[in-house]
Amino acid sequence: MSTARYYHTASELTNGKVLVAGGYGGSSSLNSAELYDPSTGTWSNTGSMSTARGFHTASVLTNGKVLVAGGWSGSYLNSAELYDPSTGTWTNTGSMSTARDYHTESVLTNGKVLVAGGYVGLTYLNSAELYDPSTGTWTNTGSMTARREHTASVLTNGKVLVSGGQSGSILNSAELYDPSTGTWTNTGSMSTARYQHTASILTDGKVLVAGGGSSAELYDPSTGTWTNTGSMSTARYLHTASVLTNGKVLVAGGYVGSSY
Repeated sequence: MSTARYYHTASELTNGKVLVAGGYGGSSSLNSAELYDPSTGTWSNTGSMSTARGFHTASVLTNGKVLVAGGWSGSYLNSAELYDPSTGTWTNTGSMSTARDYHTESVLTNGKVLVAGGYVGLTYLNSAELYDPSTGTWTNTGSMTARREHTASVLTNGKVLVSGGQSGSILNSAELYDPSTGTWTNTGSMSTARYQHTASILTDGKVLVAGGGSSAELYDPSTGTWTNTGSMSTARYLHTASVLTNGKVLVAGGYVGSSY
């Protein structure tokens, strides 16, 4: 990349390129964005966001645009922006009712985007909001039963699974958001409380949660229960997890203790 950065987002566009946006360079938040082209293995600069931000979220919408929301830039942000791959430019869209970072952003099967939880000031959040791409506006929806920063996964049945995270203490609880009712219900708890973990939807519809330590668990949506699975050889936090085309999951990087 032309700019070193961390706490940015990376989004695979419908044209196959990857959009990297924002983050931090040194101690300052960034508004710059870059595109990676897998066909050439090269990076190129694209339009910059109107607001520098890190700790934000980014989602590819059903219309191919990218929604960036929230984050931190000297203060907590409630603003949101849209990136249009056809023009390489950003435009402001409606702002969330609550500023937040460390939240999650999930594209639902109806095309709307669910933002949930996160952190503002000294408070973990349980509130959630829905973004409607057709109107560019946000509306409040049901709040989670627990305040948390967490992971979120859109299940094959359209519900959203939130698991673990922290809220002053590390959590093992999990809950489900039902877009048809706009409500959250508790589901089975993990055997291990964890945060800074990953959650990946497998080809069989189950969810693999890994890390926040070395252990891993599987969530079965058909029963609402968790089972332990093999542990990683190296404990890690803040890593990445990618579901490969062969169905396996690649976990990479992260940190443990003072080592990355």
